[in-house]
Amino acid sequence: MEYDSFLDRQPGGAVTAGTALHFTVRGTDADSVMLMLRQDGQAALSTNLAHTADAFEGATPPLSSGLWFYRFVVVGPRGTQILAPTRTGLGGVSVAYQEQAAAAWYQLTVVARQETVPAWYENARIYHIFVDRFNNGNADGHVNAPKSNTFLYGQLTDDPYYVKDGAGEVVRWDFYGGNLQGISQQLDLIQQRGFTALYLSPIFEAASNHRYDTGDYFKIDPVLGTLADFKALVQAVHARGMHLILDGVFNHVGRDSRYFNALGHYPTVGAAQDAASPYADWFTFKHFPDDYSSWWGVMDLPAINKQSQSFHQFIAGGPDSVLGYWTGLGVDGWRLDVADELDLDFLRQIRQLLDRYPDRVVIGEVWEDASNKVAYGTRRPYLMGDMLQSVMNYPQRTLILEFVLGRQSAAAVLQQLLSLRENYPAAVFNSNFTSLGTHDTPRVLTVLNGDLTALAQAVLLWTVLPGNQVGYYGDEVGLTGSADPANRKYYPWRRENQTVLNLYAQAAKWRQEPALQAAALFTGFTFGAGLGVVRESADQTLVALFNPTKAPLTFSRAQADLRYLSADQQVRLRTTKIPAHSQVLQLLD
Repeated sequence: MEYDSFLDRQPGGAVTAGTALHFTVRGTDADSVMLMLRQDGQAALSTNLAHTADAFEGATPPLSSGLWFYRFVVVGPRGTQILAPTRTGLGGVSVAYQEQAAAAWYQLTVVARQETVPAWYENARIYHIFVDRFNNGNADGHVNAPKSNTFLYGQLTDDPYYVKDGAGEVVRWDFYGGNLQGISQQLDLIQQRGFTALYLSPIFEAASNHRYDTGDYFKIDPVLGTLADFKALVQAVHARGMHLILDGVFNHVGRDSRYFNALGHYPTVGAAQDAASPYADWFTFKHFPDDYSSWWGVMDLPAINKQSQSFHQFIAGGPDSVLGYWTGLGVDGWRLDVADELDLDFLRQIRQLLDRYPDRVVIGEVWEDASNKVAYGTRRPYLMGDMLQSVMNYPQRTLILEFVLGRQSAAAVLQQLLSLRENYPAAVFNSNFTSLGTHDTPRVLTVLNGDLTALAQAVLLWTVLPGNQVGYYGDEVGLTGSADPANRKYYPWRRENQTVLNLYAQAAKWRQEPALQAAALFTGFTFGAGLGVVRESADQTLVALFNPTKAPLTFSRAQADLRYLSADQQVRLRTTKIPAHSQVLQLLD
């Protein structure tokens, strides 16, 4: 008896509440097959499947929204067995378990409503800029409004470096002087490289260079420029038909902020100065004023009390709130920092506010499969249609890099990719926020040990898989660096690696093909150690063949596992030889 969730459940993917699903367990070597179905946190319900000529089949009643799980109980000549996946959350071919306690569950995502994203976001190619490290727009190169007790680098080619105290806290922040004007001046170049949107690291006033320690949510950091510079950037972005995404950091603020004000640099009475401060309920003190909840124990980042309604209103309470104000100035989307740590009702409030503005998108920083994420003991229903429209696609990044490095087999990678497709609402999966590197990860070329052959494979795989392409500034010209701060070097102006730039330019060109648009269907296959990706639009089919090994591979239909391809797709595939550590891209006739 066998079940394959990618073939034997109809309809596939995340479904809308009220949908009934049909299941087929193939084979006849059983006396009975029972579907065990349970909603998250609830007891399982059982349904007997009907015995047909060559299978057992049955349907569920219409299901309510939420996360559901299922598996099958098979009674036959081998006794009672459980047909279930290899791991909860993964789909694919079933395995037989003898013990119920050992058996995993297939996932079934039932959403309250199918998610949508703005048209501009569906096929966006997004340029992620760590603003201090990109470009200084001042003609003489001076740094705007240098902060006290910081240092500036002698040369823009200097590597980033932290000055920390004995407790590991940064005591001197470093700056290069990148600013908003510098971004405006390079918009034509960014657009020429095929990017259609910008995602900026935080731009609001803060003490650090990264600005995740917000000092004032309503003020542009003077090092980056003025409000006029911001408005000019928004205008210039929109004049080119591009869009702008900002980083929303609403889980913590800076110790040196007008809200906490531990250092007394602001005229307001902060929570660390007076228990009667208007910001007092934003924070949780264990011992006033020096012991308080902070983000992961970093005392420079006092954590927001997740239940503070006054903070929620301040951020998302209406047009005069933080989100309302900046969105009203033309911001097209928000990436929510550490979305896992935000209150769920707060996330809904953010979404409700931003839904009042046309064509805006809400993206969450989630490092795992966002359809089944558990954080702090709570299941996070991010994708039910009332919170996040997109998430940072770290799972897909991991699969790309581990495949190229030979750490995961083609079969394992394909199973996980198809599982993401099944678990996510279609709009989320098709337009997910997909990077090869970010300010929180080592640079992609460093992860790949400087191997340009491996980089070419990773970039093409990034290009042909579903999801928006999010390029971290400098990756496209070969910038290297390990973990923070080395991954935050200054952009290498006039020192760009042209070979790497050509790889990314080719990716941008391929990405314009109809078969690589968000709406194009995605499936895949394996051939030995090789991976095949198939994308198909109404009038075009594209196949990419990847060989991650040290020896040539030959693709042929007879030796490949093509179970997830249609008969028409299979017959059109051509026998192809793929050199070692290489890839071949084909448009099928």
